[in-house]
Amino acid sequence: MRKKRILMVASSEDSLVSFRGDFIKNLIKSGFDVFVAAPDFTHKRYPTVIDYGAKPIHYKLQRTKLNPFKDMATILELKRIITQNSIDLVFPYTVKPVIYSSIAANFCNVPVISLITGLGFTFTGLTFKARRLQTLNEFLYKISIRKNKVIVFQNSDDYQLFLDRNIIAKNQPVGFVSGSGVNLNLYKYRINDNTTKKIRFLIVARLIKEKGIGLYIEAATILKKTYPEAEFHMIGDLFNTPSAMKEDLLIDLHDQGIIMYHGQQDNVQDHLFKSDVFVLPTYYREGVPRSILEALSVGLPIITTNTPGCKETVIQNENGFLIEPQNLDALINAMEYFLINPSKIKDMGINSRKYAEEKFDVNIINANLLNIIDSVLNNDKDEII
Repeated sequence: MRKKRILMVASSEDSLVSFRGDFIKNLIKSGFDVFVAAPDFTHKRYPTVIDYGAKPIHYKLQRTKLNPFKDMATILELKRIITQNSIDLVFPYTVKPVIYSSIAANFCNVPVISLITGLGFTFTGLTFKARRLQTLNEFLYKISIRKNKVIVFQNSDDYQLFLDRNIIAKNQPVGFVSGSGVNLNLYKYRINDNTTKKIRFLIVARLIKEKGIGLYIEAATILKKTYPEAEFHMIGDLFNTPSAMKEDLLIDLHDQGIIMYHGQQDNVQDHLFKSDVFVLPTYYREGVPRSILEALSVGLPIITTNTPGCKETVIQNENGFLIEPQNLDALINAMEYFLINPSKIKDMGINSRKYAEEKFDVNIINANLLNIIDSVLNNDKDEII
């Protein structure tokens, strides 16, 4: 009997390995034949996917901007991939793969389970450009995902927005998972007994303004004057977008000793183990930030914003603090709390790890996704929602 064939479609090879590696292996272990499509597979990631037992496929995707000709070419290429490989189910995640793969799969009459991993800056409505792009993305979502067998959300706010904006119908089958999950064996808990004034704050994110990078820098600049022993670490990749931070600025701040800029790192775990408090003052429309899940797992208190996706990761005053987005004073106060009360770091860190074990264990997340996939392939509608 031929194995069922699943095509996972992503916008980057790194996310397939870093965020979905365990899921790919779970699918294969469950008896599926897994194909994974991403733009620009490199010698670094291609053999990793092969080692999982999956089949990597390259496809062309313009990650930023919209170009009708290039976008249509992507849809046709995905349609060819689905047809040539006799795919039984398509599983895309992130905005463009969800939209284009859904359209392609609908042409082929192949079922789709789409994963909404966050709506990004477009759905914040903070600028005229964001509002204009939101209108366009709403239209693209409407024409692409309404026939999907299940739409999986990472938080209830995104689901409610899709309902309110009439992107999906109320009878649309949906599922919910708490982010991508985290492998608790890789991100092991370590007890933090640091009670000194040398508190090490860490932010891990794409270095764009919407992630709160500028706010983090402002807070570090102010706090460093009163707490010179405190350290403010920063890890992340620079992007060629209008809101990207300037590398010259980050290097200058590093040289001044205000922040410790590490650039992009492959050993984020090591930096988390050496840190005391994790900070992400984002006002980007997140799903559930993977960086926070990793920080929870190793036992770091969390400071993040009371926004969709982020607020699911913090129990206020128990494992960290939720602050209002773009509120510098609130960010400074939350960070200063740990500088004044370093003994609270251990207790809140313990609570973070417990929360990760209860809600964000990758085994829990992947089991939920596998149940949804089995339900779709077995046409068991009662088991989907």
